[in-house]
Amino acid sequence: MTERAWWWCGGWLVAAGWAGAFPVLSGLGPHRSWGLWAAGGYLLAAPAAVLMRRRGRELSVAVAAVGAVLVPLLLLVLDGRGQSEVGVIERSGSLLLHTGTPYLADPRSVAEYTPYLPGMALLGLPRALLGGSPLGDARLWCAAVFLVCVLRTVPAGRRLGAAALTASPVVALPLCVSGVDLPLTGLCWLALVRAAQRRPVAAGLALAAACSLKWTAWPALAVVTALLAAAAGRRTALRGAAVAVGAAAVAVLPVALRAPGPLVEQVLAFPTGRGRLPSPAASPLPGRLLADLGPPGWYAAVGLLLLAGLAVGASLLTRPPRTAAAAAHRLALGLAAAFLLAPAGRFGYLALPLVLVLLSFSFPADPLAANPLPARPALPSRPARPALPANPIPTSPLPADSVPKGLPWAPPSSSPTTSRRARAASKPSSRPWPTESPATTSWSTPRPNRARSATTPLSPTR
Repeated sequence: MTERAWWWCGGWLVAAGWAGAFPVLSGLGPHRSWGLWAAGGYLLAAPAAVLMRRRGRELSVAVAAVGAVLVPLLLLVLDGRGQSEVGVIERSGSLLLHTGTPYLADPRSVAEYTPYLPGMALLGLPRALLGGSPLGDARLWCAAVFLVCVLRTVPAGRRLGAAALTASPVVALPLCVSGVDLPLTGLCWLALVRAAQRRPVAAGLALAAACSLKWTAWPALAVVTALLAAAAGRRTALRGAAVAVGAAAVAVLPVALRAPGPLVEQVLAFPTGRGRLPSPAASPLPGRLLADLGPPGWYAAVGLLLLAGLAVGASLLTRPPRTAAAAAHRLALGLAAAFLLAPAGRFGYLALPLVLVLLSFSFPADPLAANPLPARPALPSRPARPALPANPIPTSPLPADSVPKGLPWAPPSSSPTTSRRARAASKPSSRPWPTESPATTSWSTPRPNRARSATTPLSPTR
């Protein structure tokens, strides 16, 4: 039994304590139902990780996923229970299908507000098309987008960790009760990975899809652009940014031009606490506490929010991230600062940067490891030449009787004075010009004409 198995057991026990607190402390029915089922699943997953010698971790992840995701999600979908965000997404999809805009012209209550960009309404279209079928529930489609993005990016050898993250409370709870932030998280992560792999078009399209869901995804544009510039150059970064901005504009502008007033009121003013109705996002975070002090406090919160954004932007210029994990950490830092300093916020918003950080541990450090470049084919190697002997000339003279008679040359000798080059140097030269090597002969000096020797005509008898 390894030490790692005990770590898995301890992790599931912590998750069980987290889930078990919801039935006691939460006042929302869906949260209490999820907490009961999830706590039981985590308690069963803990001993499975240490008692099973083989495949103990895989079994524990499967038990946790069944208890914390599959069973509570199925029960909540069949009962039609969930957070108010589920009904908002499904209503916006129906409005988009019938009126061309996902926003009500004159909302009278907080439940009639749609604080999302038009892309979120696409996840509510299945409810409008399928009617009362459980398959039209918006949570199922939000979860599908998140899981597809994760499976397309996490290497096959690390998918057990991704499955454990999905079964953990930070993903299982929003997946079962609302699911609204999961597609945004998955698309931002997909954009970061594609940017690290030097694929600007794919990164831009994924980022555009995220930016068309909620305005909180727009800070990812700066991070993805900085990552592309560090990994592939400025031209590639500008190309990816242009694709992201252009595709997002195509998704948002038609609805914005059709209903600009409701979009500004419900998407921009309402989430920041400046709408006609107060936002229900009133967790005691620093920005909310400052906004409760009145207009000066609200401006102070907005000023701190802008300063935090400038600080993160300056870090992108001075020390740009070069891997998907580093970019995810930088984006998580910026989003956490934004949620903490926003005039209106919830503790649940912090799950988005937390999931990004946890996903970064499932990605290899090499930016191209998940999508390596094709290797060049190896060229055939030349056969090695046989090694020559150190002294190919015999070191001792051959015996005189071993030389056939009548040959016009003498046996070779090891003496340097009797070598062929030495003998040629010792003989008087019959050439009329100096005997110099071609490498030392100057081509600028003309050679003297060779005197033609007198020849004796051949005799007819020859």
